[in-house]
Amino acid sequence: MTRRRLVAITLRLLCGFALGAALPAAASAAQETLPAIDSITVDKSLRRLYLIKDEKTVRSYEIALGLSPKGHKRREGDYRTPEGSYRISARKPDSSYMLALQISYPNAADRARAAEADVPPGGLIMIHGRPIRPGNGRDRNYYSSRDWTDGCIAVSNSAMLEIWMMTPIGTPITIKP
Repeated sequence: MTRRRLVAITLRLLCGFALGAALPAAASAAQETLPAIDSITVDKSLRRLYLIKDEKTVRSYEIALGLSPKGHKRREGDYRTPEGSYRISARKPDSSYMLALQISYPNAADRARAAEADVPPGGLIMIHGRPIRPGNGRDRNYYSSRDWTDGCIAVSNSAMLEIWMMTPIGTPITIKP
């Protein structure tokens, strides 16, 4: 079974359908409690991601950041997680991580700042789960105790499933220092 098919089946199960058959009432009730959110707030200093609906936090998750987490991303390869206002610009179900939501970095200000410094701004900043296949001799525990990304925002795989189901493309995201 391909990873894409496995993710699709998992999402169907979590959304209340298993290959077209309805799940028990408890699973359907759980689905109804997952609203489409209005916005995401990331607090880098607290290592938390908040899903917001009607100005109230509906979920909060621990996060890992880029290997150099302090300060705003300035250029490609600096291992920093950007700061500022962005949007969720794409969904990537076939990521090498457990699902991924792309953030609209770089915005116009980021591109202008990078151009002024004559460096590439970087890109492909995502919210994603942990690696599907951990590499470099790392076990799964490595990813739960430190900042480890190239600049992305990482959450546990179970958190990523919830975030994926509640976050439509276009959702605003504010990343605070």
